[in-house]
Formats: sequence, C-alpha cells, structure tokens
Amino acid sequence: MPSLSLDKTDLRILAELQLNGRLTNVELAERVALSPSPCLRRLKQLEESGVIQRYVALLDPSQIGLGLQAFVRVSLEKRGNALTQQFLEAVQGWPEVINCFAMTGDMDFLLQVYFEDMAHFSRFVMDELMQQPGIEDVRSSFVLKEYKHTTALPLEQLQAQE
Repeated sequence: MPSLSLDKTDLRILAELQLNGRLTNVELAERVALSPSPCLRRLKQLEESGVIQRYVALLDPSQIGLGLQAFVRVSLEKRGNALTQQFLEAVQGWPEVINCFAMTGDMDFLLQVYFEDMAHFSRFVMDELMQQPGIEDVRSSFVLKEYKHTTALPLEQLQAQE
C-alpha cells in the first residue's frame, strides 16, 4: 500500500507523466484539469512521498549498439547468505545488467541484460558471471523480437481514494 492515498487527480497526473515526463507544469495542469499552483503542489507531494522516484530518458538499445537482449536465470549454491550478498554486490557493478530480480521457483535470480553482440555476452558470462563464487547454474534465453515494452505501471486498475 502506498503511504500516500492517491485520488483520481493524482492518478491522472501520474498517468500523464508516465507518457511524457518532460511536460511543463502548465502543460500537465491543462491535461489533468487543474490550475498550475494546485498541480505543482500535488506533483511535489508525489515526488516527496516517493511515489515519483525519478525522471529519466528512455533509450532505444538497438540505436546505441546494444542489439542483443537476454534474460539470464541464475541459481546459487544454498550455503548461506554470504554468497547471495556477494553475488548481489557483483550485480551492482555489471552495467550490462539493467534488472535483477529475486525469484521463486527453480532459479534464485533473473537478470535482464543487454550486449553489443554474442561475443560481448560470452565474455560477460565467462569472465564475470561464472567467476562469482557459489554459482550453481546459469541458463540464458535471448530475445528474438519484442512485442510489448512499456515502463508505465497499470494505474487504471488502482482504486482511487475519494
């Protein structure tokens, strides 16, 4: 549950910002049917409460030479928390890893990674990933084609506070 109760106007502000985070306050206010001052107050409250974490530019990986995307499933030996902590610290230093998730099921972690090509992937797996202590199993799946990609959370399914 969010620490801030969100009403319909807050959800509209968030929806608009998920579509375009570079809207000016005046543009945002117009789109959510508020005057600029109340819109700015609500926006600041959403930022200060942590609902809005940050603003970013979303890049097209293939346009900057990162044409190979993969999901790497990692299983660790079950020898205590130290290996897990060591692995998580290593993940923070790998720029190829854009997401790391702890998972249920037959793997411990799922990594979303980007590479220039298969040689870059191979170097990463052999020289970085497999060199980590406690790695029990690594399995990779490569993205053939992306059919849906969004960073927008499904706000329409949330119940607005009245």
